[in-house]
Amino acid sequence: MLLKLFSTFCLLIGSSTAQTACNGNAALCSRQYSNVSQIGTHDSAFVGSLPTDNQGVSVADQLNAGIRFLQAQTHSFLGEIMLCHTSCWEEDSGLLTDYLSTIKTFMDANPNEVVTLLLTNQDSIDVSDYGTAMSSAGLDKYAYTPPKQLALSDWPTLQELITANTRLVMFMDYHADTSKVSYILDEFTYFWETPYDVTTPAFPDCSINRPPGSNGDGLMMIVNHFLDLDILGILIPDDSADTTTNAATGTGSIGAQADLCTSLHGVKPHFILVDYFENGDVFTAQNTLNGL
Repeated sequence: MLLKLFSTFCLLIGSSTAQTACNGNAALCSRQYSNVSQIGTHDSAFVGSLPTDNQGVSVADQLNAGIRFLQAQTHSFLGEIMLCHTSCWEEDSGLLTDYLSTIKTFMDANPNEVVTLLLTNQDSIDVSDYGTAMSSAGLDKYAYTPPKQLALSDWPTLQELITANTRLVMFMDYHADTSKVSYILDEFTYFWETPYDVTTPAFPDCSINRPPGSNGDGLMMIVNHFLDLDILGILIPDDSADTTTNAATGTGSIGAQADLCTSLHGVKPHFILVDYFENGDVFTAQNTLNGL
């Protein structure tokens, strides 16, 4: 009887511990969303080994490995919103609704995870069409709608997002309109970005590239930490450098550029986008930035 009670007690303690983990670590539960550093997958939907690809494993596998920030490029093609690289004639990775359904499947199965999604909208697609895609995939039920435009100090904690089951925080680079879709937030209202398509392996820069004219005050920081090769004016991912670029420390590493950004701007990067995240040590870098 005593052994049975002890076993039950251990199961309850284990269950309680699991329930208090937020994005895999209980120490993050009390952190505001705006006070967590996360590694993200740049062009997450373009998977493979072609020059147009940016990741080596599927979106589902990215999430299962621990990625909680996904960036994806969308385009209009044949009346649908598609995941396409520059154009759908160059690389077509399928319907946005299928991509969103993959995220929903993960979130359904992992109730203590907060996921961030950043979509690009270079074709000026009406944001209402993205809302329709979200509803079709059933992902809108997890979407977080701020009660107002949030300052850095206004963001909820990860635990508050989890408790409310509003665990998807969604942004769009251009043409967001919260009067049409309340939970698709304008990226540059909340973030600034470093330059992208970097071809210098040391990543010696942490200047503000977008939005133009911003000094970064009151905004979160996205660091574009993926290296390209310039081949006769055509930029392709420098896959051979992934283990160095995605290292936690050393010249050209995530840690080195994060340290540069912190020294220049007085805060640690909030999101760091990488290619082929599985090559390197991205989660060690993420844990270091979060003090874990």
